[in-house]
Amino acid sequence: MRNWRDYPPLELQPLLALALDEIVEHGYDGTSVRKIAGRAGVTVPALYYHFENKQAMLRELLDHAMRIVLTHTRAALDEAGEDCPARLSALVEALVLYTAHHRDLAFLDSERRSLTPQNRAHYVARRDELERDLRDTIRGGVAQGVFHTPHPDECGRAILSMCQGVAGWYRPGGPVDPPTMARRYADLALATVEYRR
Repeated sequence: MRNWRDYPPLELQPLLALALDEIVEHGYDGTSVRKIAGRAGVTVPALYYHFENKQAMLRELLDHAMRIVLTHTRAALDEAGEDCPARLSALVEALVLYTAHHRDLAFLDSERRSLTPQNRAHYVARRDELERDLRDTIRGGVAQGVFHTPHPDECGRAILSMCQGVAGWYRPGGPVDPPTMARRYADLALATVEYRR
């Protein structure tokens, strides 16, 4: 990856792009294969040729989301090196930039409850990789004596929730651009773990 701060426009197979629009607009339960097929101008059997069902579309969208997130966050961590404050800042920046640039895809995390048990386990395992990177970075900072929180695991969950929350309120063209917002959130994350410069 050339630059982990670069989030090009989302490239999805057309049926998945329409499914994403429908789920964001109506929720998973309010979305039907018939509606997606109608938007695509294809028959329901034609849609089933590409995807087994609506569940398969949701799983593929969430897999795509995790591929983007993990690729960017891992590149950010690699660039940051071993310095825990730099690692936490880079990780949070990458998460906020992802959420700001791909709000609809980031919103789908709230639809994980609609996954079948098997698909949910698959998604949660990928999501746990991200949470583990965040937790390990915070624990590392505590061990190095640069983060002073007595609650590193709770800080990790709080920071992850804070970053994901951007999908609920951020709108392009607002008063703060994504890079500025990402840097501010990195500062908030460092304050959360009680980093002392």
